[in-house]
Amino acid sequence: MGFHIGIVLSDNVRAKNLHLIAPADSPNTDGIHISQSNLVKVTRSTIETGDDCVAAIQGCTEVAIKKVTCGPGHGISVGSLGKYPDEKDVRGITVKNCTLKNTDNNGIRVKTWPGSPAGSATGILFENIAMINVSNPVMIDQEYCPSRTCNITKVKKSVTSTLRFLLLCLF
Repeated sequence: MGFHIGIVLSDNVRAKNLHLIAPADSPNTDGIHISQSNLVKVTRSTIETGDDCVAAIQGCTEVAIKKVTCGPGHGISVGSLGKYPDEKDVRGITVKNCTLKNTDNNGIRVKTWPGSPAGSATGILFENIAMINVSNPVMIDQEYCPSRTCNITKVKKSVTSTLRFLLLCLF
């Protein structure tokens, strides 16, 4: 349980040609978990897990996820954000030319905890994403609360206005 690869407190990282596998029903098995890092590129990889294929969380800047095939799992996420005090903002996340197939919950999503301290997620681009058999292709969840005992989010609502979507959805 956990994640296959953690990129934390890092600069100028390239992850390329990876194939990560975990059973579809294995909880909390993120493929690549990126936090407090700058200039990270994840490319030309296949990620089959029971949770997020790639998650860019607090303090990520200039992260590019390109030509990644994801599924099963929960798709590609920005967040969850705002769970802890003093989290750093997220900016410059690009997800481009990816394929998501058979993801049981989501395709691409932005998720923030309710009751979170103020913060922001800006400059997020999802472009040319092919989705095949995806339950919720696009999810912006500002009340992410797996335990269902949470308060209202304080992460800036402008997160929804900074997203550009160019998607190809196949059902």
